[in-house]
Amino acid sequence: MTNDPSAAKYQIRARITADGVIDKPDVVGAVFGQTEGLLGDELDLRDLQKSGRIGRIEVEIDSRKGKTEGEILIPSSLDQVETAILASGLETVDRIGPCRAKIEVVSVEDIRISKRQKVVDRAKEILARLQEESKGVGLALTEAVRKTVQVDEITTYGPEHLPAGPNIDQADALIVVEGRSDVLALLRCGIKNVIAVEGTSVPQTVKDLSRGKTVTAFTDGDRAGELILREMLQTMDLDFVARAPRGSEVEELTQKQLLKCLRNKIPINQYLEMSGFESTGATREPREDRGESGGSGRPERRDERNGGRREERERMPVPVARPVAPSPPAAAPVPLTPELTHYFDLLNGVENASRALFVGENDAVVGEVPVKDMIEAIAALGEPAKAVVFDGIVSQRLLDVAQEKGIGTVVGTRLGPLGKIPESIRIFTKADLAVPGTAR
Repeated sequence: MTNDPSAAKYQIRARITADGVIDKPDVVGAVFGQTEGLLGDELDLRDLQKSGRIGRIEVEIDSRKGKTEGEILIPSSLDQVETAILASGLETVDRIGPCRAKIEVVSVEDIRISKRQKVVDRAKEILARLQEESKGVGLALTEAVRKTVQVDEITTYGPEHLPAGPNIDQADALIVVEGRSDVLALLRCGIKNVIAVEGTSVPQTVKDLSRGKTVTAFTDGDRAGELILREMLQTMDLDFVARAPRGSEVEELTQKQLLKCLRNKIPINQYLEMSGFESTGATREPREDRGESGGSGRPERRDERNGGRREERERMPVPVARPVAPSPPAAAPVPLTPELTHYFDLLNGVENASRALFVGENDAVVGEVPVKDMIEAIAALGEPAKAVVFDGIVSQRLLDVAQEKGIGTVVGTRLGPLGKIPESIRIFTKADLAVPGTAR
């Protein structure tokens, strides 16, 4: 139904029932005819409609099985008293056409209240969208400025052009991380005395820079991070060790998690004991325990060439890690077969794409889904698959679902926290590419 735009104050809504079949003109005629002279000349419907104080009478009816039901809408610009009198007058209509009928007023609605509520609701929507857009613009602007500052602050150091913060020469402490993204992550936290080794082999520049400084190794919580840490232990002097949570990378941590990892760093002697290793020589103690500081407390000697005194850090024997107790023999490496090479090629293909691939018996890809839908897709697999290759973390839930579906190989980016690994499933991660043929 539509309302006359000239009626802007009230709307009379009435229900009509009739014992017979009637049409809309019958209803309108009965309303005008049976109320004529009933309410006086001032409230005569025809005069009110001609003057625009009453809008067009809208009627909707439905006839079924010899009965008619419907609704009447009358817009009114009269005052409350006159509108109420007019509404009650409608209920005097008792016959429409040849049929007995009844009209019952359901409500008299103040249109202004409805419009006001619509205005309020719409204003809320507009305000919410405006605030969200403003917030997004602010965050985007802040992030853009922050990234620009980070890129400006990151430098290259030494002949190897290693990613580093701007304060590595001036600071007494040094944090050694794995790659450029780790340096950027620490710069976001305002930590500028950081340098990356950019690989498993520690560059000579880092070894030289670490002399005379308190050195903290901060590595990822995966197998690759462990290998880099072992290299550092054998080739340079460390004071502290910090690790990302198991299965996580430094670049993925939030600012709160990064700072927590650094606060919880472990002295090198304690780390060797906790890891089940001991050194064959005198293990270097943390610099604070040796009484060293930024410019005093260190052994000094005269530099004859410069005619002055030059600080030199005491060199201690490099710890050689060896197990305290015999470890069980490691599992024999699994040869890097054409099948595994194919899986690793598929893994490289979906890297940074958040996609999962299902591999069939003939080593062909039989399905592809987003990683977020992978578990549900495995559970609903119609075509058998022998392997799943995906850009993500291998979880216990994934292994359980894969075991139920008879999937024998899982290839992911890295391992997450795992409980019992099913014996029927082989697990490979991106780290296994560094040591081909190593399976879990």
